[in-house]
Amino acid sequence: MTAHRYLIVGGGMVADSAARGIRELDTDGSIGIISEDVDRPYARPALSKKLWTDPDFSWDEKVDLHTEETGATFALGTRVTAIDRDGKSVTTSDGKTVGYEHLLIATGGHPRDLPGLVPSDRVLAFRSAADYRTLRRHADAGASVVVVGGGYIGTELAAGLVQNGARVTLVTPDEVLGGNMFPEGLASAFQQRFAAAGIEVRTGRRVDSGEEAADGVTLTLDDGSTLHADVVVAGLGIEPATQLAVDAGLRVDDGVVVSETLSTDDPSVLAAGDVAEYPDRILGTRRVEHVDNAKAQGRQAGRNLAGAGEPYTHTPMFYSNVFDLGYEAVGVVSSALRTVEDWAEPHERGVVYYLADDDTVAGVLLWNVPDKTDEARKVLAEAHARTPDTLPGTITA
Repeated sequence: MTAHRYLIVGGGMVADSAARGIRELDTDGSIGIISEDVDRPYARPALSKKLWTDPDFSWDEKVDLHTEETGATFALGTRVTAIDRDGKSVTTSDGKTVGYEHLLIATGGHPRDLPGLVPSDRVLAFRSAADYRTLRRHADAGASVVVVGGGYIGTELAAGLVQNGARVTLVTPDEVLGGNMFPEGLASAFQQRFAAAGIEVRTGRRVDSGEEAADGVTLTLDDGSTLHADVVVAGLGIEPATQLAVDAGLRVDDGVVVSETLSTDDPSVLAAGDVAEYPDRILGTRRVEHVDNAKAQGRQAGRNLAGAGEPYTHTPMFYSNVFDLGYEAVGVVSSALRTVEDWAEPHERGVVYYLADDDTVAGVLLWNVPDKTDEARKVLAEAHARTPDTLPGTITA
């Protein structure tokens, strides 16, 4: 039986950061990474951002994280089917058994598929580098593409595709693109950017069914209308991959439940990244599906695997880039909350504060205001000491 001092299940950015965190404290202990992906760990945000907009953004220099620098060994294209906590080993899809002293569950999540369609060369639930390569091939050929989903992945892909010559239709259930996150006026301005770029935006619509044929894919929407395209790509979020933890008898709620040191009920087993539900020191119990959390939490998990025993104290941010726009956010960003808007230039540059029912700040959106996420965290940490009327000017745009 192969065995490692440190075994990481999952091969994303958490795995890379964890391996590097381990090496900060243990330069010799063996690290094994078992991943369903066929590629070594890479910078996932590039798949919907820079790889579409920057011709000098190379895979080897900018995207591949070169986790091999840590001395980790990889089993790629391999799924872990079971964890034996008593025997301190895992079983893989190819029938092998791999032992561990310390285990990190970094399984991330699986993308949600479109109803009635089987993933194929023309039907993509966008998540992996392999998906990017397939979609890039179609885009380079000038394909017509329907993007389903108006969240940050869907909007980034739609923007990237149209800037690379594809004909794009974007389908979103929101009545205005971004309307589930942004105040009404901002959402309208956001949607206008896409329309001005030549993207057909179908708002207030969901996909009921789909059918793939030799000449492309036809979607039927919930109003009975149809869309036909060469390719359909879904950016509908993920389902956290918790079944492995459930089967191992670990506590799972919205994700694998961990302590402030990222430990599960089993002190030999930690969890981090998209799959982990953890206690944020500012915002309370949450699960975060963003790169900032993957990197910071992965590093802390690695250090704790190697014996540091340190609490994870970072409150993560998320960000998006579409066309000439960049926004960052910390906390809860939802149009269901009341907002205080503070614009230097209306809907072009400013800060939006999102208020909980008791009028404390629950989230901060920085619209074309870079490098202010630490200030946003401070506002959230001091939320009970602030009133809505004092918020304008707190973070300068």
